[in-house]
Amino acid sequence: MYRRCAILLGLFLFSSCTYFKPEAKPQAIARVDDSYLYKEEIKDLVPVGTSREDSIVIVRNYINRWASQKLLIKAAEVNLSKDTKLEFDELIKQYKIDLYTKAYIEEIVKRTVDTVVTDLELKSYYNQNKENFRTNGTLVRLRYINLKKDNPKYETIKSKFFDFRKSDKKFWNTYALQLKSFAFNDSVWVEMSQIYTKLPFINPDNRDQYISPGKTIQHADSLDMYLVKIRDVMDENQVGSFEYLKSTLKEVILNKRKLELIKKFESEITNDAIKDKKYEIYK
Repeated sequence: MYRRCAILLGLFLFSSCTYFKPEAKPQAIARVDDSYLYKEEIKDLVPVGTSREDSIVIVRNYINRWASQKLLIKAAEVNLSKDTKLEFDELIKQYKIDLYTKAYIEEIVKRTVDTVVTDLELKSYYNQNKENFRTNGTLVRLRYINLKKDNPKYETIKSKFFDFRKSDKKFWNTYALQLKSFAFNDSVWVEMSQIYTKLPFINPDNRDQYISPGKTIQHADSLDMYLVKIRDVMDENQVGSFEYLKSTLKEVILNKRKLELIKKFESEITNDAIKDKKYEIYK
């Protein structure tokens, strides 16, 4: 009996020693007054594969920034006036409220709002609000290519460009690499600023000479040849076309839905709180 008790006591003492063994303390790598930076906090700081020299620089810079921030906040707490600190504390409280509520509402909206907008809805909204969508500047639909003047296939490229056909897709896939720049999608409306950049021979002073619907342009400079086909032009202060505004209209409708949903949600959460006696106003 005594031997059995001795064995049990030994096992208890062994397990107790293991149980009560203190956990290893985190390893501090820097200190500013009573604030410590621990090794655990920077374990993922250095990207895998970084050289030893660069790793040292990254860690040292991080530690210095950490120390600077700690020293600055302590200095600010000592030297800023009480009124200033109270003002900032209120701003911090309000910022937390705004940050949390904004994130929560955005999550609710993301899960709830209907993101499907039909063409019928788009056209209806466009017809009712088109006067609100006048252009701020001239818009142009065009295609162009810029190639070297001495390109041996110039005549063929020119012929294919001005007689543009979908069946020539393989040709353009082959010869596009010989072009210095190009744009073939003439269904997209672009602003004049983009045209001035891509076609530098056109500028605000001579734009009327080149920019008109159906205009065909061949322009050569010392090294390059520009071939341009203007498909359509929309002057400043005109009502934007439906196709041009389609993506904008969708964003407007979705934003309108989101605002309506947020307003409804805020109203419902307040009414529910009143109903559940969680919110009341004392008279």
